[in-house]
Amino acid sequence: MTNIEAMQLLQDKELPAEKLAELSQHEDPFVRVRVAAHLNTDAQTLVTLSKDEIGYVREFVAEHHNTPVETLAELSKEAELSYWIGGNPNTPVEILTRLASLDDENVRASVAVNPSVPSEILERLRKDENEDVRAAVEKNPSLKNN
Repeated sequence: MTNIEAMQLLQDKELPAEKLAELSQHEDPFVRVRVAAHLNTDAQTLVTLSKDEIGYVREFVAEHHNTPVETLAELSKEAELSYWIGGNPNTPVEILTRLASLDDENVRASVAVNPSVPSEILERLRKDENEDVRAAVEKNPSLKNN
């Protein structure tokens, strides 16, 4: 399948997980990125893509809502994926706690908007030295219910 054919196919929001798994083996990294970003991509395909040599592919795996917790934990060992891991609602609390303490304000802001971040971390980030982090806390969807 050509790159163009694959990219056209990936525009289908109803594309089945089986077809996405097939496309995840495509030689074109842009196709693999689109597979990693597709909402119908299943956990097993995301696990496979989490080992992709292309960083952009792993970034989309790190933020995908179907990525298994074990895979998120493994990806969290890569510092360059911290931003993406921090925003994923499935990221375990112990990882969110570690990410919320990093020097990188972008990572802290990503954690601050995560709807699954515990309230004690939100409270700490609400007092963060960085204005953007404090503003991100106010955008956290879990605060809208309070």
